[in-house]
Order: sequence, then C-alpha cells, then structure tokens
Amino acid sequence: MIERYTRTEIKNIWEDKNKYSLWLDIELAAAEAMEKLKIIPRGVSKKVKAKAKINVKRILQIEDKVKHDVIAFLTSITEKVGREARYLHKGMTSSDVLDTCFNLQLKQSGEILLTDIDQLLASIKKQAKKHKYTLCIGRSHGIHAEPTTFGLKMLTFYQEFLRNKKRLNDSIKEISTCAISGAVGTFANVNPAVEKYVAKKLKLNIEPISTQIIPRDRHAQFFSTLAIIASSIERFATEIRHLQRTEVLEVEEFFGKKQKGSSAMPHKKNPILSENLTGLARLIRSSVMPALENVSLWHERDISHSAVERNIGPDTTIALDFALARLSSVVKNLNIYPKKMLKNLNITNGIFFSQRVLLELTEVGFTREEAYKLVQKNAMKSWKENSSFLGNILLEKKITNKIPVNKLKKLFNFSYHTKRINIIFNRSLKKK
Repeated sequence: MIERYTRTEIKNIWEDKNKYSLWLDIELAAAEAMEKLKIIPRGVSKKVKAKAKINVKRILQIEDKVKHDVIAFLTSITEKVGREARYLHKGMTSSDVLDTCFNLQLKQSGEILLTDIDQLLASIKKQAKKHKYTLCIGRSHGIHAEPTTFGLKMLTFYQEFLRNKKRLNDSIKEISTCAISGAVGTFANVNPAVEKYVAKKLKLNIEPISTQIIPRDRHAQFFSTLAIIASSIERFATEIRHLQRTEVLEVEEFFGKKQKGSSAMPHKKNPILSENLTGLARLIRSSVMPALENVSLWHERDISHSAVERNIGPDTTIALDFALARLSSVVKNLNIYPKKMLKNLNITNGIFFSQRVLLELTEVGFTREEAYKLVQKNAMKSWKENSSFLGNILLEKKITNKIPVNKLKKLFNFSYHTKRINIIFNRSLKKK
C-alpha cells in the first residue's frame, strides 16, 4: 500500500524486520521445545537468542543467490550464531515458519483493526445520542418516505459496526493457528509436542491437520470479513455523500479554514474524504476473490497462494486500518444541520403523513383500497400543485364526513413518528 494510505503501527507489522523477527521467534520456540524433549542439546535456544541478529539487507543478499527466503534467513542467522544454529529448523519445513508467521501478522493486524472499530463506534454513538430526536426525512429509493431522526440513522451504523466487530473477532480466532508439522504435515520428523509448545508460547491454537500448509479457508474467511467491513464503510460514506449534495445539505464534511475544494471553482466544498473511503472499499473488497481462489491448492501444498498473500496481507489490512481511522474522524467532525433537515422535511407539504391518514380512514370504515385511492389522489395533487396536503385533505368531503377536522389536524404530528425512538435506542445500546 502506498504511503498516502498507510499508518505507521500497522505498517510495521508487515515490514521485513518484523517478519524476520517473528521467524526467529518461531524457530526459537521450536528449539526450546526440542530441548525440553531432549531432541537437541540444552542451551541452544539461549545461545541463538543471544547471538542472532536480524540483518534484512544480508538476508535479501543471500536470497538473491539461493532463491529461497527461509534458507536465506537461516543462513544469515548461522553467520551470526555459529555451530549452534545447525539445530534450528530441525525436522521442520518452510511452511511451518511462513504460515505460522503469516497468521501472527494477520492476528496482529486484526487486533489493530479491532481498536479502530472501537474508536469508530465511540464516534458514532456520540452523534447518535446527541441527535436522538433530531428530525429528518427518511428516504426510500431516494424519495421522501416518512420522518425519522438523524440519531436513528447513526444508530443503524453503530449496530452494523458492532456486528463487524464480532465478525472480526471470530475471524481473528479462526486465523490464529500454528503449524509445526514438517513435510506434508505428518510429523514424521518433528514431535507434535513441539507444535503444541510453539502454539502456546505464541498465543496461537494448534492447527488440527495441516497438509504441509495451514488450510486457506481460514484466510478466505478473514479477508471476506475485511471486505464486509469495507462495504459497511462504503455504505456510511455513501450516506454522507448524498446528504452533502447542495440541494440536500443536511450534513457536511468538516472543511478547514485553509482548505480548497477545486482548482477551478473557489466556491466548492466537496465530500472528498467520503469519496476516498468509497474507493478504498473497492480496493479492499478486491482481495476476496484471490483469497477464495487460494483455498484450492494442489495436493499437500503448492505456492500459487504465496504471491497473492504477500500482496493482499499487507495491502488489505493497511487500507482498512486507514479507512476505519478516516471514517471515525469524518463522523467525529461532521457538520450537522438540523435546521436544513427540518426545511427538507417540509418541502413536500406534509405528504409523508399519507400513511397516517390512510390508517385512520380504514379505522372509520373505508376499505383499504378506497382509503388508498382517496389519500393518493390528494397526495399527488399536493405534489403536483405544491399545495398543502392537510389543506387538500380538509377539502375532501368524503373524508371530513367521517373524521372531524380537529382529529384530522392531530394526525399531522411529528411526535407520532418519534414516540418509540427511546425503545430502539435502549435495545440497541444495552450492554450485552
């Protein structure tokens, strides 16, 4: 991922230095286990730990010659450690190190993403509670439907990201496995107790059966979860973009005093951050198909998944980390305009009370079909003539003969649409 969309903490997880450090941790943990099992001499892991140094440049130099990254790494360690290094990697295969390391990196990245989601949830919750009763029009198919509140809008996203947090937690657990099973996963040359020790030391679970690699359905779930989170980000960003349109302008991204919106038009204030989030979501979702295709590998292993994961591992987690942090900032600093929301509510002259009138008519004896026809006729008249819906209803004798004028007027009440807001908030924000 390019630096523009990269934050330092998650970037460091995918740097070569951290990768090779994790490789060393895995090799040392395996050596400690082998010492306890009296497979290799005591003290090897301690001596290796004291002498080993991660020299990224040297590892890459060796790899350029031998064309094998794990061999290059082990050779580099041997150059620093000496003869004791010959006991490292005993009975193991490259995938034991590579797959366990990759899962550790995904786990570390996932934990950062969980923190990002927590911060986003806090931003959303604050806006939801602040605007719990801030009236705005609800839209279906982009058309005015019935009143809702801006707080409820926010609450839908709050619940969605709570679900995303659970999905991510589940996927982190799914990916947190360790395989130290040797060639084709039979443990022929490595004791299963070594794997158990390494898993415990690295706070991973043992992989029940690992051909020669950790099964890639685990990874497919992980990247699919990241894609779902990205889609939730895009849904939120799209809502902000629509609400910031000039003719709507119910919310607006924060615009700095020195910020400029267009090289040509000085008046412009564009929702560039939300548009950027929409683009990043597309990029994040693009990792899903390769991750799914990685599930089907040849026999006990091949490396067709390797190049894919070297790209989607860092790129997808880094991009999602950036997107979550950006969305949290957008929500926290969002300019919200309740007066414009109220103005937009009133531009259709009350026709969104049509269902209320419809239901009342059925209560006083009209069939649903009769009531619908009457209400629709007057609603369309209000729409076409830009006239008061209530005024048109009051001129409709078929209606006023059945329902008193005072009762009809009471139907046109915003509080009717907010009377159960508190119930929704209580069940959405209750602690579980």
